Amino acid sequence: MSEPVSEAVEPVAGSYFDGRTSRLYRVTLQVQDGVAQVRGECERDAPLGELRVSERSRHALRKVTFPDGAYLEVRDLAGMAALLHSTGHGDSWVVRIQQSWRGALAAAAGTLAVLGLGYAYALPAVADWIARAMPPSMEHKLGQGVLAVLDRQMFEPSRFSDQRMDELSARFRELRPPSGEAPQWRLVFRKSRYGPNAFALPSGDIVLTDEMVRLLDDEDAVMGVLAHELGHLHQHHITRRVIQGAVVTAGAAVLVGDVSSLLTTAAPAIVDMKYSRDAERDADDYAIAMLQRNGIPLEHLLHVFERLQQVEQAHGVEMADYLSSHPATEERIAHVRAVLRR
Repeated sequence: MSEPVSEAVEPVAGSYFDGRTSRLYRVTLQVQDGVAQVRGECERDAPLGELRVSERSRHALRKVTFPDGAYLEVRDLAGMAALLHSTGHGDSWVVRIQQSWRGALAAAAGTLAVLGLGYAYALPAVADWIARAMPPSMEHKLGQGVLAVLDRQMFEPSRFSDQRMDELSARFRELRPPSGEAPQWRLVFRKSRYGPNAFALPSGDIVLTDEMVRLLDDEDAVMGVLAHELGHLHQHHITRRVIQGAVVTAGAAVLVGDVSSLLTTAAPAIVDMKYSRDAERDADDYAIAMLQRNGIPLEHLLHVFERLQQVEQAHGVEMADYLSSHPATEERIAHVRAVLRR
């Protein structure tokens, strides 16, 4: 409460609790010369500056708390408001906004704007910093944990022979990166229950499904797919997206009070990972540069996108999103063709 102003106000009735027992005392509250006076079945005085008053609400009772933990509950909201006004006590700007639908609407719009800007700009920047600072051992554990979940939920052991898997791994290992050293990687083969796919994990594992190899039916095209995924590893795209997704999911879990979704959705989300347009262009450019350095015609990379586009057209957009985490868009096909014309 604040210092009083010169205005006589009737006492307000309330229920007093001493903070030590559950007994209710029926009392009145009034203010005289800067002192709150409780009178009735229990009496006590206290300077206004020592009291805490709960915020105003449309229907909730007002609560006045004393320094020793005792408190007074007042149901006469109008009378309490008049008494507080007589002391010079005013609502905070937060309370005033809460009591105004226009203010509440403006506050909600402002909150959404801040969240939107944070998601679009702050979150990617923070995720990028964390991804680049994250120790390789932590990325390895993260990737291995996700792969274990995927093996239980979505994958089966590859039907390819050990010889075939070794041939593809050896072929890709022979390729030189566009520049510098390639990030550490390991090629992992799986049979998917949901069709052709290829994606990289933070651990450096590049998962390639039997269905993708059979769909392309072109070993050089498979090298283009692997080069694309290696580009994602090189730029830490996977770790950044996992961090962003974890932050969003954790935030939603806090809001709705359900943390189980954080674990149940993380692994499938990686399989259906959608990168930003810039990230996909970076990975495509990495694959283009890698194929060119190793003398592999870019028509094979174009073949990848065209084959996946055929799958999209055959199964519809919804099915295509599920079939591949890297849908072959017209823009990406046009980009490769533009490089070929140079």
